Amino acid sequence: MKFTKMHGCGNDYVYVNLFEETVKDPAAVSKFVSDRHFGIGSDGLITIGPSELADFRMRIYNADGSEAEMCGNGIRCVAKYVYDHKLTDKTEITVETGAGVKTLELTVTDDKVESVRVDMGEPILEPEKIPVIADKTPVVDEPIIVGGKEWRMTCVSMGNPHAVVFVKNLADFEIEKTGPLFEKHERFPKRTNTEFCELISRNEVSMRVWERGSDETWACGTGTCATVMACILNGYTEDKVLVHLKGGDLVIEYDRAANHIFMTGPATEVFHGEIENSTMKCE
Repeated sequence: MKFTKMHGCGNDYVYVNLFEETVKDPAAVSKFVSDRHFGIGSDGLITIGPSELADFRMRIYNADGSEAEMCGNGIRCVAKYVYDHKLTDKTEITVETGAGVKTLELTVTDDKVESVRVDMGEPILEPEKIPVIADKTPVVDEPIIVGGKEWRMTCVSMGNPHAVVFVKNLADFEIEKTGPLFEKHERFPKRTNTEFCELISRNEVSMRVWERGSDETWACGTGTCATVMACILNGYTEDKVLVHLKGGDLVIEYDRAANHIFMTGPATEVFHGEIENSTMKCE
């Protein structure tokens, strides 16, 4: 199986081109390739294939084999892959995801994609659609007991569920203790991604993310969009925000007239290679 390792702000995935390859059990393959000791090492597996609805279709598998609806960093890398590898010559493409069809604008320098602007669509605020168990809509500054402590969360879906929590000292925050408790909390029927956000100014924040099925990752595109939407709902920031993540920066802009969120950021190809099917002990 030929693969390409790529990342968006350190949120890294193994990409497989289904126009050339076949992946019979992507969940099991994702578990194998994601292992950072015995596999390739990644936050999961993303496949790129044909679509009846868009130019391309992406499917995202977390490190634990579960399938995610959408990945903002991953979709930017898909755009870079299909352009750099000559699957398209268009600088505006559409990609089918589990959260619908997304439109992407590619910035190209020296015949290579340098950055991608993604129309991430409308933020979803209805509790039953996120989903989160709550009595009010939207779920803003909502109390929740996690680990015996009361936290305040704001919940948003960008096609996948997010709970955003504001903290004062992000650098010292013990995300590995609190993240799993949020992810598997009974108020989240499909588990949740959790973003821990520190406010810097009206136009700048820092964020760390605990991703459902992948633990802490260096970035999360949908999570960054959800975080900025949570900041806006709480009145903390303006509509355009620079977000600092462990792996780099993303610019998120909320268009109130269209009720759409736009994300702009880099995409990087790290290396490509090939592994024998017999090497993958997919259990």
